[in-house]
Amino acid sequence: MARYTKADIIRMVEEQDVRFIRLQFTDIFGIVKNVAITPSQLDKALANECMFDGSSIEGFARIEESDMKLYPDLDTFVVFPWRPQQGKVARLICDVYTTDGKPFAGDPRHVLRRVIDEARDMGYDFYVGPECEFFLFLNDEQGKPTAISYDQGGYFDLEPIGQGEDVRREIVLALEDLGFEIEASHHECAPGQHEIDFRFDEAMITADNIQTFKMAVRSIARRYGMHATFMPKPIAGISGSGMHTNMSLFKDGQNVFYDAEQQDGLSLIAKNFIAGLINHIRGLCAVTNPLVNSYKRLVPGYEAPCYIAWSNRNRSPLIRIPNSRGRGTRIELRNPDPSCNPYLELALCLAAGLAGIKKNLQPPPPTDVNIYALSPADRKTLNIDSLPESLAEALDEMERDQLVGTVLGPHIMQKYLEAKRQEWDEYRVTVSPCELDAYLRKY
Repeated sequence: MARYTKADIIRMVEEQDVRFIRLQFTDIFGIVKNVAITPSQLDKALANECMFDGSSIEGFARIEESDMKLYPDLDTFVVFPWRPQQGKVARLICDVYTTDGKPFAGDPRHVLRRVIDEARDMGYDFYVGPECEFFLFLNDEQGKPTAISYDQGGYFDLEPIGQGEDVRREIVLALEDLGFEIEASHHECAPGQHEIDFRFDEAMITADNIQTFKMAVRSIARRYGMHATFMPKPIAGISGSGMHTNMSLFKDGQNVFYDAEQQDGLSLIAKNFIAGLINHIRGLCAVTNPLVNSYKRLVPGYEAPCYIAWSNRNRSPLIRIPNSRGRGTRIELRNPDPSCNPYLELALCLAAGLAGIKKNLQPPPPTDVNIYALSPADRKTLNIDSLPESLAEALDEMERDQLVGTVLGPHIMQKYLEAKRQEWDEYRVTVSPCELDAYLRKY
């Protein structure tokens, strides 16, 4: 049920002295874009008449078909608490449409909505809770970001040296002002690394919240003279940042992943969903882990998953089932990182899980040993495969997976593959300082 009407938006803008409204949307690579308007243009925006040039957005449209319209989602209206309180700034998240009134094939929000509708046709509501990690780094004298941490704190440390605690506290308060229910926030294991967890919600709301979360973190860090980054692996030799994705399906208000009669508390539907994820995860990785840098996090020794397995107990496999049962029963996918496009990530995870349900797929037995300690021969005996080791390998897997192509559609699939292959080629021909250090004098 809708929370706001057009009249509500107009009234709130007037009552709260909002002077700028950002009409936000997300490109296929997960980057938030916006068109800013003043209240004089609000009626036009709420009538879905605000247009922009889609050819200027990477991966959107060609010059000859560039005009796009923004359709604001009224329920996403918020006033940014970190902006000046005189002449406030608000935002509306928008869907992207073509000028003939059809959803634009390159709009990631539209992709997620299609898969959510498919789940609802099967009787399911999809709920997601992310665990978002990020680094806080210092800026240099010119205000440019560095990879220098402000502290040497570790996992769950109370007050690491520096301002990190103050920044994280202000982020939490700002998110609560925006309507987030914050479940936990803490220092992570690497210096300068933090995690803030907010309550699970319906998939579209969660995807919107992830984008809002990133904006809040960056904006507030900037006020303290710091740079917040969601880059998966900014520093070698320490753990990178992940975005563990906790998923559950509900039907008629009940969590269908739970079955009290099973010893492990997991239903057949939960096992089907796990099997679907395992079956398609290599094809999903180019979206869940979209950067060259993403695969420097997915290596043994730094708590990130490398191997395709699942467990009720340990944290080394790709998929973990947290102990909570009943309404809290969920599947935790551990490989995604926060650089991904959350709309496409959730759409693909849901589609893979639904495919497992439709085909009644069965997962392999759970792996309750530390997979990192297993030899390659042991993993082969247990039929434990690996995630792709590079973006290039992930893109090849993506192209082979028919489900991925069906979910993303030909427009996004083509644009995404083209851009990411170019990204890989640029990386492949770059000579790194590491290579110069290792080879220049020796050879």
